[in-house]
Amino acid sequence: MKWLYLAAGLGLYLALLFLPKGAGNTSDWAIVEAVVADSGVPNAVSGIIFRNRLYDTIFEVVVFTIAIMGVHFLLANERPYARIYQFPDQPSIILARLGATIAALVSIELAIRGHLSPGGGFAAGVAGGTAIGLIAITTSAQGMQGIYQRWNAALWEKVSVLLFIGLAVLTLAGVELPHGELGQLVSGGVIPLLNILVAIKVALGSWAVILLFIRYRGLL
Repeated sequence: MKWLYLAAGLGLYLALLFLPKGAGNTSDWAIVEAVVADSGVPNAVSGIIFRNRLYDTIFEVVVFTIAIMGVHFLLANERPYARIYQFPDQPSIILARLGATIAALVSIELAIRGHLSPGGGFAAGVAGGTAIGLIAITTSAQGMQGIYQRWNAALWEKVSVLLFIGLAVLTLAGVELPHGELGQLVSGGVIPLLNILVAIKVALGSWAVILLFIRYRGLL
């Protein structure tokens, strides 16, 4: 069987190596130009995610929310872990917090300008969650939990989901904001707002999961 796999892999490699490579189809660029013109944003990926495939994006946000609820449900009956593992030495703490600062700034940049350049809400949320994770492994669990409750992060997470779904439904119904001038920060209609809401949702959801794993597993 291994020889069969090797022969198939070699055949695929030779096919890719020797078969003529056709020039790029000009209709592909026409599709990209149509997406940009329709969405009003230079980042065609954002245009597709928040317009052409908005149904998919809605359910992606819902699935992420269900995943967070699943973590809550699965760990609800477990006992909190007695020992929390964190960085003990000062150099590691400084480096982790420096990395968290950089990740937070990248998250803000991706959320605000995701419709103009590579990036977007999901990438911004992941960067924000990374920043929170780096802070969590250098700060006491009680301190992180206190900040989470003081700022009502759980409430803001739910509000961001509801606002996202509401704006998405209005967009699907044909209600749109003015596109503005292509390439400007305030442009693209509702797409920048959807980017920011997704970033808030993913970052705060990641924060909730991080706190749960610290509490019930003692380690991220």
